[in-house]
Amino acid sequence: MASVAVNKFVEICNYLQDPIHVARFQNFCGVKGTFPEKRTQPDSGQPDPDCPGLRQRVQQSSDEDVGNGDAALAQVNGKQEEDAARPDGPTAAETVRAKPLRRNSLTGDVGQEFLIHNKFLFYLFTFGTELGNEMFFIVFFPFLFWNIDALVSRRLIVVWAWNLFVGQSTKDMIRWSRPASPPVVKVEVFYNSEYSMPSTHAMTGTAIPFCLFMLTYGRWEYTFLFGFSVALSWSLLVCVSRVYMGMHSVLEVITGFLYSLLVLAFFQPTLEKIDNYYMTDHYAPLIIILSHVSLGLVAFSLDSWSTSRGDTAQALGTGAGAALASHVNYQLGLLQDPPLSSLPLTLPPITTGLVLRSVLRFVIGVAVLLATRMAMKAVTIPFLCRLFGLPSDDVRQARQQMKVELPYRYIVYSVVGFICVCFVPVLFWILNLA
Repeated sequence: MASVAVNKFVEICNYLQDPIHVARFQNFCGVKGTFPEKRTQPDSGQPDPDCPGLRQRVQQSSDEDVGNGDAALAQVNGKQEEDAARPDGPTAAETVRAKPLRRNSLTGDVGQEFLIHNKFLFYLFTFGTELGNEMFFIVFFPFLFWNIDALVSRRLIVVWAWNLFVGQSTKDMIRWSRPASPPVVKVEVFYNSEYSMPSTHAMTGTAIPFCLFMLTYGRWEYTFLFGFSVALSWSLLVCVSRVYMGMHSVLEVITGFLYSLLVLAFFQPTLEKIDNYYMTDHYAPLIIILSHVSLGLVAFSLDSWSTSRGDTAQALGTGAGAALASHVNYQLGLLQDPPLSSLPLTLPPITTGLVLRSVLRFVIGVAVLLATRMAMKAVTIPFLCRLFGLPSDDVRQARQQMKVELPYRYIVYSVVGFICVCFVPVLFWILNLA
């Protein structure tokens, strides 16, 4: 009985992992690839020409599997042509030829052009995938910290850093390649060189909104249904967008969603203790540095270079800098959390003055962070190249070296995290914007 259940489970997983489901969903949403109509020869275990990522899993397929794949691809392409030819189908004016989003300067992967027949869904899922990108969180956390609730932002950063570490490390241990293209259309190629199981976009795009909901419900005045609906909508938009972008199979997205809930269930009860420890313990700075650097070394030792290693180090560096700044703030009494007697918090009346001050805080703060990042990057990479005897004229090549990439990410983003949490609020106080 148990073996039957296991076999059924494996069968379902194999079904959900099939890239043809991704291609069909893209076709349904109006995305069509510009692939050749027929593939004259099987892959022979070689990576697809439009997927020149640094690491591709070799697909061992029998002749029957190749034939089935070609038949499925022909079916999807035929359906796309049929939809385009219908009288009520997309017209030439509604069709847009586009290139993959967010070219990665470190991998040089540019992808292949594709056609968009539904621009609304393209913009919707582009927005959705941005909600799971690291750059969104680098903007989201400061805004939340400076304008809404510093305590919630501090604890969300902990969840974000741990989710990325767990997810990216799991990717490098499982080592599954991205969905095959064709039949999948790569609407985005920035993360094409990474492994794909589980989807870390689905993980962070699920853990952050649900953790935000759990941290703020009861602390802020709003209804349960409203908070849960926002969290669920955020999560589903990010998850579905990864299938639309052709970056993940259905199985990988579902796994990322469930995996993030598991990680969140583990960390949620301990977030208050972790936050209090970071701020109050005398040895907290040493523990913060040692733990975050150690986790980065573990992640970098799992596999060869990929963008996932740099993203993991970036998140851990940001988390370390924010935690150190929280310790300094508490010890110096620079930033106090609202007393428990003031809970639940309520949103103040939305006035022109309030909006203007929030916008000024955000613009000035982000400008300071960008200037800090630019200055630290300009200094750190040449210094590390000189320290380790590497040529500094090729930044892309230098950053693929662990001894450059790891300290670069940690130094730059720990400083950015520290400036965000400690220096910028003091600047607001000086400018009478606090």
